[in-house]
Amino acid sequence: MNIGIDIDDTISNTHDVLFSYAQMYTIKDLKRKIKEPKEKIMTGNGYCQRFHNWSKEETIHFFDVYYERILKEVTVKKFAKEIIHQLREQGNKIYLITARFERPTFDMKKVTRQWLEDNEIEYDDIIFDAQDKVEAVKNNNIEILIDDAVPNCKSVSEAGIKTYIMNSIENQGYEIPNVMRLYSWLHAEQELEKK
Repeated sequence: MNIGIDIDDTISNTHDVLFSYAQMYTIKDLKRKIKEPKEKIMTGNGYCQRFHNWSKEETIHFFDVYYERILKEVTVKKFAKEIIHQLREQGNKIYLITARFERPTFDMKKVTRQWLEDNEIEYDDIIFDAQDKVEAVKNNNIEILIDDAVPNCKSVSEAGIKTYIMNSIENQGYEIPNVMRLYSWLHAEQELEKK
């Protein structure tokens, strides 16, 4: 089986690191007070920009300054490494499908591959800058997708691909028809064993 897995907040604990640096950038660099948003903010690209009310230029500057540091500092979710290894041992192909994007300040692909190697995350292929996960899934004959972003899970599920949403702080309170919520990698293992 071909299984597609997102990296940030699916394999890694990215939100805490990214959000901490976003808070620092807003408070220390931009010298602004943090204000709670008036409405719920949908997950996905632009979450920090919308939450902190950054301009497009401020967002670009944030990623130019902090993105490499963030990608190097994130940690692996508990049991992700072991269960992904087990899935490959069972004959499944693992495709990492990430929206991580290039920056002019560093080589994002190199940093990501090094992080995966350092953390012993096995995979068969990796698709970078996957802004349209439906396209990435279809182009690689993915049969199951595990992701944390509501828009990705919704669109991939609507395209007829079995989809799971990995529980994260950013997707709380969102329910998507035909998409099961996974609360941990052990839960993922349990559900995937049913396939």
